Amino acid sequence: MKKVLRISGVILLALILISTLGFVIWASTPAEPQPEAFQSLSDTPDVSFETINDWLVYQPTGTDPGAGLILYPGGRVDYRAYGPHARAIAAGGYQVVVVPMPLNFAFLGINRAAQVIAAYPDIAYWAVGGHSLGGAMAAEFVKDNASLVDGLVLWASYPAESTDLSAFEIEVVSIYASNDGLATPDDVLSAQPRLPTGAQFVEIAGGNHAGFGWYGPQNGDGPLEIPKLEQQAQVVDATLALLSSLEEK
Repeated sequence: MKKVLRISGVILLALILISTLGFVIWASTPAEPQPEAFQSLSDTPDVSFETINDWLVYQPTGTDPGAGLILYPGGRVDYRAYGPHARAIAAGGYQVVVVPMPLNFAFLGINRAAQVIAAYPDIAYWAVGGHSLGGAMAAEFVKDNASLVDGLVLWASYPAESTDLSAFEIEVVSIYASNDGLATPDDVLSAQPRLPTGAQFVEIAGGNHAGFGWYGPQNGDGPLEIPKLEQQAQVVDATLALLSSLEEK
């Protein structure tokens, strides 16, 4: 009997190790950035770019930004896929930091925004946000660090059912796409009671889930019926409006 139990224990341990290894290998192969993403990893006349602590840091040139955005990537998406959005937002006058996540999943690095905030004490107002899983984990960060942030930016995302931010005094924008097959409009709008009363909801007609980044199509997503650049522009404009509202507080 003891021999049988030992064998069973060894088999169970082996299965756990194999499952863990399989997850690590799977998580370590995220959706690859498209060429547009790699092109954004550079300076422009309006924006300076550098990599610090593996963060992608975009800063407007010729001005000291008063507000900044910390961006969490979507689940199993290479964080560089959000470089074009980050650079466009920085061109609007704000610092943007895109942070990588352990094994490409934001739930393994929820508190990484705190490191960014500590590294840039001259930024008076911070918003945290992200795409899909990244946005949900940004909401988790807000829940536990309300004193550190002034705004929340959700791209095709919403807080978990256990995360109630309705009483928080922060600015929130929730940007979603009509053709999103993963974070559907119904999913996003049903989370409204868990957000502050003044939360802004912005729909992108014809947009989809993958249109929030530059990493290619996703299984289960709806069709992209507008140019991806148009979806990006709408995402950037709504995000800039949120950042502008922080400086007007």
